[in-house]
Amino acid sequence: MTNDNALIAESAISLLLLLIQVPATAILFSRLLKGPRRHPPIEPQQPTPELLGRVSIVVPTLNEALRISPLLAGLSQQSYEVREIMVVDSKSSDGTPDLVKASQQKDPRFRLMTDDPLPSGWVGRPWALHNGFLYSSEASQWFLGLDADIQPHPGLVAGLVKTAEAQGYDLVSLSPQFILKYPGECWLQPALLMTLLYRFDPAGINTEQPERVMANGQCFLCRRSVLAAVGGYSSASNSFCDDVTLARNIAIQGYKVGFLDGAKVLKVRMYEGAMETWKEWGRSLDLKDATSRSQLWGDLWLLASVQGLPLLIVLTFLLMSPTLSYSPTPPLLLLGLNLFLLVIRFAMLIAIAPSYDRTNAKGSWLFWLSPLADPLAVLRIFLSAFRTPREWRGRKYI
Repeated sequence: MTNDNALIAESAISLLLLLIQVPATAILFSRLLKGPRRHPPIEPQQPTPELLGRVSIVVPTLNEALRISPLLAGLSQQSYEVREIMVVDSKSSDGTPDLVKASQQKDPRFRLMTDDPLPSGWVGRPWALHNGFLYSSEASQWFLGLDADIQPHPGLVAGLVKTAEAQGYDLVSLSPQFILKYPGECWLQPALLMTLLYRFDPAGINTEQPERVMANGQCFLCRRSVLAAVGGYSSASNSFCDDVTLARNIAIQGYKVGFLDGAKVLKVRMYEGAMETWKEWGRSLDLKDATSRSQLWGDLWLLASVQGLPLLIVLTFLLMSPTLSYSPTPPLLLLGLNLFLLVIRFAMLIAIAPSYDRTNAKGSWLFWLSPLADPLAVLRIFLSAFRTPREWRGRKYI
């Protein structure tokens, strides 16, 4: 009788998990199946005369001396489509302004300014970008926000603007190619990235629902007239994911917003090692500032169901489950579903491999084992989802 009770309990638990996981799996597949229809990756292009002076670039900085040099060098290689390059510094103490001034001596398009004191209700990054927008040239047709940690290829700006104009975008941002260096981040970072890929449409798909729009502020191109119409960055003033918040606000106004694959035109070195990646990137990936509470709970359910649980469930069966029959019982169906989800997850590594530069990475083979970090990645999103950051990029917020 005890064995019968154990089998009944196992079947009941398995059925409950199936009821949780099956709908989430259907949603995941509806998104993954859009992949073949996505816009191809942006290619670097040469500018043409009609692009002359169309773009103002704004870069917010705060103590970026250790990583801004590749950006400054890459921006100097952009051509005449760039009217000005404004670096808005928030009183860096590490020599960042000196590096910008040195670039200014070689390229007069560079301008260095210090943003005004941070007012109440603003986060530092959108405040700096807002100041840059206000002081940028009104003659430019496009505003391009770039982060200090990106490494742009020659032809990035021309390729981005030509694509935006050809496709009729009012705002378009790019996903980068991530530079990995250390074993821990080779294992953890792809798992964290997958939390985004599972929640949203693939890069290159035009998302119909404004509240599901994705964006990346590391490379964020917007028509100047559109940004002026929405009040610059003011609608995302207190957001720690200002890029997604602003993009969704613009999409709600009826403008065309795109999120495209930029792996061929820009690289990024975001954080040094697994611990910094866990701390810094993990606390913004929940996107709670741009998301309703119901949508946030829905995203957490999806991630737990299709990314966090499969490995744990399969390991539980391997270590603890009694011998299963081959009849279609709930436990066997549950095992089959989660094995299938793991196969899909490992297959996704092939799809995202071009998004990583592992050329000089130590332990780069750990990238292929990153699905084993999925439960940790999902845990990180849960931990962040209900906490407001108190410190960001060296600034403390009350």
